[in-house]
Amino acid sequence: MKDGQTSQIKRNKPKERMRFASADQVAQLAGVSRSAVSRTFTPGASVAPATRERVQKAAEELGYHVNDLARGVLANQSRLVGIVAPRPEVGFRAHLAAALAKALIRRGSIPILIDTGKTEDEMLAAQKVLIGHRAEATIILSGSPPASFVDIAHRNGQPLVVIGRCEPDADHVSAGNAEASRKAATAFFEKGYRRLAVAVSHSATSSIAERKDSFLAAAEECGASISIGRGSDSDYDSGMDAARQLFSQTERPDAVYCANDLIAFGLMDHVRKTLGLRIPEDVAVIGFDDVPEAAWLSYRLTTFRQDPVVMAQRAVDLVDRRLANPDLPPAYERIVPELVFRDSFTP
Repeated sequence: MKDGQTSQIKRNKPKERMRFASADQVAQLAGVSRSAVSRTFTPGASVAPATRERVQKAAEELGYHVNDLARGVLANQSRLVGIVAPRPEVGFRAHLAAALAKALIRRGSIPILIDTGKTEDEMLAAQKVLIGHRAEATIILSGSPPASFVDIAHRNGQPLVVIGRCEPDADHVSAGNAEASRKAATAFFEKGYRRLAVAVSHSATSSIAERKDSFLAAAEECGASISIGRGSDSDYDSGMDAARQLFSQTERPDAVYCANDLIAFGLMDHVRKTLGLRIPEDVAVIGFDDVPEAAWLSYRLTTFRQDPVVMAQRAVDLVDRRLANPDLPPAYERIVPELVFRDSFTP
């Protein structure tokens, strides 16, 4: 060998293909038939206790697990459940998606999270994937699914649950947006605030639109002056934009209701950091959702709490209800959120 070359040639060991233990291998090790293995892992199937024990011991030794995907193909239905959402990583939606995944796993389902984007083509592509994989059901988190999306689900007999939206022939889980928003306006007015404002977005979902409309109606009934600040989306930057609009007016609001906590955080930071105003002494703020950051010392936001665990379980229960009886009329589960008081507003 030439100088500088290694004196030993290293040979790469070929990678072994992934091999899962099979039912045949379990049967051979346990000394039973292949059908005995199948019955052992089929709930309710008849199998002798001694046979069950031998099969389970062999399965544990081999690391064998039932092939649920194959079973789903044979039954023309999988245990997949689609969680469909635009921007599922943002705000309360992220916590709700996580709670749904946990609830579905406890149920024995396989959650599939699909970020649909915002276009109709992207949404329909997501639904075709779920139908193609024989998903057992679809749960939609807010957003705006096209009518064809709902139609595909119904034509394939797939249960459809929507959270925070209203769709024909679907089962629904929603927050008590109207009740909460009217309570916010009344609470502000009873505390003595007369210049009320609401911070929302141009791209509002139906839930956020309902919060805005209900707050404005209640504020008007109270006789308060009303102003509206809007950002482009329902996020932190939109809260900053809404604050710039509201507090550049000659008559600044003394209390602001924010359509969600992310908007509230942006508004609060602009009010305190840019304008040098105090919360709640100069302006009171109420949000909606009660995401974990609302309790942080930087915000201490008074807000309406949506419990993602409760909402997720209600949605999963509706899936089971629909699978048990596909001909039932649409269900409407409405959960009125609790107002959690912190430092940004106290009654």
